[in-house]
Amino acid sequence: MRPHGRPANPAAGDVTPAVLAIGRPDFPDILIDTLRRQAGVGHCMVFALSRAGAARCLLDAGNIPIGGDLGAAYAGQFHESDPNRDALFEGEGRAPLLLPAFAPHMYGARYRKMFFVDSGIVDKCATAIWVDDTCFYVNFYRVAAQGRFGDSQRARLQAIAPAISASVARHFQHGPAATTDQTLAALFATRAPLADLTPRERDVCRRILSGFSSEAISQALGISLHSTLTYRKRAYERLGISAQNELFGIVLGLLAGPGRLN
Repeated sequence: MRPHGRPANPAAGDVTPAVLAIGRPDFPDILIDTLRRQAGVGHCMVFALSRAGAARCLLDAGNIPIGGDLGAAYAGQFHESDPNRDALFEGEGRAPLLLPAFAPHMYGARYRKMFFVDSGIVDKCATAIWVDDTCFYVNFYRVAAQGRFGDSQRARLQAIAPAISASVARHFQHGPAATTDQTLAALFATRAPLADLTPRERDVCRRILSGFSSEAISQALGISLHSTLTYRKRAYERLGISAQNELFGIVLGLLAGPGRLN
């Protein structure tokens, strides 16, 4: 356990492109590309479920031609018969959730025909995260041409699911108005432990999170490479971390945790 009660997330750095795309119009494309590279995901769909019982399809990206139809059908009525529904609502207020492994017998005949037979889906994994009154339900699919998820792919999905669900929630919670830089600026200005860093340490860490190399950070800030590395070392020591992926872990934990950024 790290200082401030935040566990390190070794997988966080592996979803860097999706994190940096939060708030951008190309977020769906970057997300599915990241999922394909990391865990062989063929298609991703995201639904927003409310306590009042309403459902919306927020994202449909990947290799299922009738994905839009499936999203509309699920939001219209099939969300009520989803076998994961109880697990989703029992987990309300806890984040993130990993849903039970896919098994065809879990689903009713109509649901199974439309979502797995007609669509060609042969496997599914899912995660979810609650933000206030909304559950962001993230589904990962593979179709017949790909075969089922392998054990290593399932393990990879489990490892990156918290980071993915936090990124999805952040993107759809606030919409495209908040850019990555604005989001990071708000985190570093208002949320511990990031707000506890010195101004120069924050400058360096924000640019690390935005994908800058140490040389590029030095050039952007007008300081020597030695100074950049020193500020990075001091910031990591203050945060109780030792690597960039752990810095991403802190940021994603703050995005997923309680409290909104306005």
